[in-house]
Amino acid sequence: MRKKIIAGNWKMNKNFEEGMALVSEVSNMVKDEYSGSAEVVFIPPFIHINAVGRMISDAKNLFVGAQNCSNHASGAYTGETSASMLKSCGVSYVIVGHSERRQYFNESNDWLAKKVDAVLANDLNPIYCCGETLEERESNQHFDVLKKQISEGLFHLDEAGMRKVVIAYEPVWAIGTGKTASTEQAQEIHAFIRNLISEKYNHETAQSITIQYGGSVKADNAAELFAAPDIDGALVGGAALQSRSFTDIIKAMK
Repeated sequence: MRKKIIAGNWKMNKNFEEGMALVSEVSNMVKDEYSGSAEVVFIPPFIHINAVGRMISDAKNLFVGAQNCSNHASGAYTGETSASMLKSCGVSYVIVGHSERRQYFNESNDWLAKKVDAVLANDLNPIYCCGETLEERESNQHFDVLKKQISEGLFHLDEAGMRKVVIAYEPVWAIGTGKTASTEQAQEIHAFIRNLISEKYNHETAQSITIQYGGSVKADNAAELFAAPDIDGALVGGAALQSRSFTDIIKAMK
């Protein structure tokens, strides 16, 4: 059975005190209100990671992730953070290839493939993001875009490595815009991604991989999205910054 994962990407939000308060509130709400088995991942800015990891170390199904990492193991790379450093702070998941990293920092699929390797080499799980822009969808290029992003970023992996990857489909046109892909649109893409993996590897590998949806996920649309057969959770942005809204999304995963 595929792992269900609800991850909250804080992006560049919350100072240290605010972040600690958010984790405390969500942790308590989840403990009191959620009886499901989904993994809940907090993905804060780097300054919070060590403290969050310590705060949730004894909590069931709560994990900490990182928004990025270097593709280098160590060295003179000012401002970078290695996967081994993240692991030493209790990190379990690392986002690779978020659309904002692709857009603002020009991260290519080949560059991201090296980051995926660095994450896996440290026995961490990459959350590999893929998705199309509005222009690409309207010009009916979205399937080609997704195939290129996934094949160039992931298909160098062997089967064992691939099975450790989480994929997050994030239509760029639905991130922070208030727009959400319809459940039918999201399911179509998730099924397409799973089929690509099946063709490259095998059916069993494809069926084992968690594929999240990310794009203006909210409490009022989460349950419908999660009911789709190939949607295994969410990479949540803005709604993860409020304890009530994030917890309600978690509770929508049965």
